[in-house]
Amino acid sequence: MIRRKIVHIDEEKCDGCGQCVDACAEGAIQIVDGKARLVSDTYCDGLGDCLGECPQGAITVEEREAEPFDEEAAKEHVQRLTQKESKLPCGCPGSSVKEIVRPTPPDAQTPCEMVSSELTNWPVQLTLVPPDAPYFKGADLLVVADCVPFAFAGFHERFLRGKPVVVGCPKLDDPESHAEKLTEILKCSSIKTLTVVHMEVPCCSGLTRIAEAALEASGGGIPFHDVTIGIRGEVLKEELVGEEA
Repeated sequence: MIRRKIVHIDEEKCDGCGQCVDACAEGAIQIVDGKARLVSDTYCDGLGDCLGECPQGAITVEEREAEPFDEEAAKEHVQRLTQKESKLPCGCPGSSVKEIVRPTPPDAQTPCEMVSSELTNWPVQLTLVPPDAPYFKGADLLVVADCVPFAFAGFHERFLRGKPVVVGCPKLDDPESHAEKLTEILKCSSIKTLTVVHMEVPCCSGLTRIAEAALEASGGGIPFHDVTIGIRGEVLKEELVGEEA
């Protein structure tokens, strides 16, 4: 142990946006349970490249007793992180995990243009989300075909409110990969209920089959709602599928 400069993160101020993770070339900072955390003193060089990236001002550099910075260990750590993320189509900041806290809407009616979004997580693409993201824990999970929010005008209020969401296209995406990712989410996060919303076109029902495969692979026992949306924007069918039906 030596006395040196090292990053300090104020968890009370941190909102888990992940910008500091992208700024840290040594991979010393990661999002854990929705907060930025210094995963190891040996990975932090204390130079503070992440300071200017924190919109909440939650990061400072302090001087304290810490393990010496190990450049080789940091490089190996970054390599492991890169390999872990290699299945993602990009490593851009837009894929950083975020929980979005929405203010409680006022009781009074608001004009249409003032209606608030109900989205509470980012990213939303099933390909991009980490299976152990904190917003999945004990949640009512919503799995949605890409086209649904465009077709169904009341999507946010009817389906999205209070649920983390993942989206995908069973025709254009890799169904096997989606089934594997959804299985991981179900296994990792103690999901309470699963709702799948897809379009009436035949290929879109593949999303239901993906969900069914994931439920079977993860052990089942989760209430599963299947919703079909018409291309004219109406709910055509809504049913409870499987053991709980």
